[in-house]
Amino acid sequence: MTRTAKKKHESGLREQIDRYIATASAATFNYKQVAAAIGEHNSTHHRSIAIYLAELAFDGVLLEVSPGRFKPVQRTVVATGTFVRRSNGKNSVVTDADGETIFVAERNSMHALNGDRVAISVAARVRGREPEAKVTEIIERKQQTFIGTLRVGKHMGTLVTDSKFLATDIVIPRNKLRGGRTGEKAVVRITEWPENEQIPYGEVLDVLGPTGENNTEIHAILAEYGLPYVYPAAVEKAADKIDAGITPEVVAEREDMRGVVTFTIDPRDAKDFDDALSVRRMPGGNYEVGVHIADVTHYVKPDSIIDREARERATSVYLVDRVVPMLPEHLCNGICSLRPDEDKLAFSVIFEMDDQGRVLDSRIRRTVIRSVRRFTYEEAQDVIESGSGDYADEILLLDRLAKILRKERYANGSVEFDRTEVRFEIDEKGHPVSVFFKESKDANKLIEEFMLLANKTVAAAIGRPEGKRKPKAFVYRVHDTPDPDRLSDFAKLARTFGYKVRTEGAAADINKSINRMLADVQGKGEENFLSTLAIRSMAKAIYTTTNIGHYGLGFDYYTHFTSPIRRYPDMMVHRLLARYLAGGRSAALDKLEEECKHSSAMEQLAASAERSSIKYKQVEYMADHLGEVYSGVISGVTEWGLYVELDDNKCEGLVPVRDLADDFYDFDEKNYSLVGRRHGHRYRLGDSVQVKVARCDIAKKQLDFVIAGEAVDSYSSVSGKAHSNKKQKQVKGKKQSGKRRK
Repeated sequence: MTRTAKKKHESGLREQIDRYIATASAATFNYKQVAAAIGEHNSTHHRSIAIYLAELAFDGVLLEVSPGRFKPVQRTVVATGTFVRRSNGKNSVVTDADGETIFVAERNSMHALNGDRVAISVAARVRGREPEAKVTEIIERKQQTFIGTLRVGKHMGTLVTDSKFLATDIVIPRNKLRGGRTGEKAVVRITEWPENEQIPYGEVLDVLGPTGENNTEIHAILAEYGLPYVYPAAVEKAADKIDAGITPEVVAEREDMRGVVTFTIDPRDAKDFDDALSVRRMPGGNYEVGVHIADVTHYVKPDSIIDREARERATSVYLVDRVVPMLPEHLCNGICSLRPDEDKLAFSVIFEMDDQGRVLDSRIRRTVIRSVRRFTYEEAQDVIESGSGDYADEILLLDRLAKILRKERYANGSVEFDRTEVRFEIDEKGHPVSVFFKESKDANKLIEEFMLLANKTVAAAIGRPEGKRKPKAFVYRVHDTPDPDRLSDFAKLARTFGYKVRTEGAAADINKSINRMLADVQGKGEENFLSTLAIRSMAKAIYTTTNIGHYGLGFDYYTHFTSPIRRYPDMMVHRLLARYLAGGRSAALDKLEEECKHSSAMEQLAASAERSSIKYKQVEYMADHLGEVYSGVISGVTEWGLYVELDDNKCEGLVPVRDLADDFYDFDEKNYSLVGRRHGHRYRLGDSVQVKVARCDIAKKQLDFVIAGEAVDSYSSVSGKAHSNKKQKQVKGKKQSGKRRK
């Protein structure tokens, strides 16, 4: 093509793009969509389209809503969305229409708080600058509180917030302090924030206690995520009135399995035993295996005071040093718990299995059972390893069947995530004194396999009815396919360490390649963070009434049925099962879906609180080891520094880029590295390093390391005194004042 012809084609191409933009029905588009719409298939011309779209965005004709995705500016003059407030002042609105994130300066925010629903107007774009919005109305305020430390003066108090969503303190009149004193942590609600003032006013809702005390800090973590830290006395009182009530009339309505060998296997510190297994040989030589689940909904009636509290909580919260239960103790640790040598009501899935582990038949029944033995995981593991002990024949049989089920599950494409979990030994004051790792052994996997089988069977029983009957409304636990971009990024990272992960093809084949990588990486320095990144590449599992299957498990149908003591969706499933087994009509779909969304959201909050409590204990534990040197692996690389996970205890801390004093370091995002400009030294994800514990800020849950051998001021988390090397400061003080980041 001649230069003249090329220019002519380029001009015609741009005219076609302009026409597409003027008439496009899609809210947003990328260069591939534009190319397909105008019938352009040449890869060279695709590049021209991408360049032209970028030029239009630079000129303000288009808005780049995310990398490579655009929309016309005029479509966002007025919009609604969710306000995102940040303590660094970088506020924004995520629009409802297409999820675009638009910057909002504080002066244009109307003091909207994080999560508020707002209406905005988008200013005309200035060439070369990002779009900017102005809040015109706060449509709906999100109920929220702030946690921080009180400073009380003669006339008023102030809350110095811990929040990442608020850049200012909160002023509190003395008559609204609820007795709070300087140095105490408190929960505060903003009562007013005049538009012409910089600082909001608030009132104390609760005083948690002195900052730094274990109970105070744990309650602060729960309050930060809007999770309850006390149980309402009225709900406890209502629960205490409930009797086990296992009368002959109740037993007559159930399948009586009290004569079958039944036992529980749980962690050694567990008190709420919500699942049990039974096994016996059938006359024909096959086995009957029962998965028995505490029949919580027999005792907790719909919309009772106990049910309303459980529905709101949605889940028990498992923190480092405690469990915050979903149900009152009288129920969860008492009459519902499948304790040994007590008659208990259960909801059961009973399987007929042959010697090869094949499920030949199953039934779902309400039962009455009696556990003959409470095993800890350690006790059951001893039986598996030694081949002897209480009920050894039953445990060894179940272990053998579980291993067959597990092998078949992986052959069908289930992903084998088996990460090391960190646990702390806590003293009587809540202080961490040692770290240990929770291992998943055969006894754990035995329970896991039969719980998975029960959950899958229950979901299929409702979701795949016999004949041509339409499935009734139900609660599913679903897991979507991975985001292609995340999976591709993970595969590239794994490849840098010599591991191959498929990104295309059947789901089972992709998952098998992930399993191979996870097996190959075991025992190596990169194991824990590659396992973590593999999990992050996956979608999050959620509760919903729309079944799309469970990608990670490789199941077409899956639900949560086996833990009603600690999860509200399991209670929902039990009620639906009871309704449908009795011939009842399909439940209201909209109400179920609303409860599913709430349960999914609460699950995420509980997981965040658990991670926060672990981080708090990690920093508290490492504060006892300031100045000590550890081996670790670089588990994350960012422009602000290196994250290092210690080999001995899996505690993770940051080596700030400012403390890499030997050079100026640039962030190489593509290769997950920090690279020195002068000497070319490279810190790469997965590298082994020696680090010294430099700083521990318990209040902020921040743990800082320094590469062993480099100078840095260290601060005790308790005393706040600096431990410095004066000679090193004199040599390197001048250097450390320079910039070290890109």
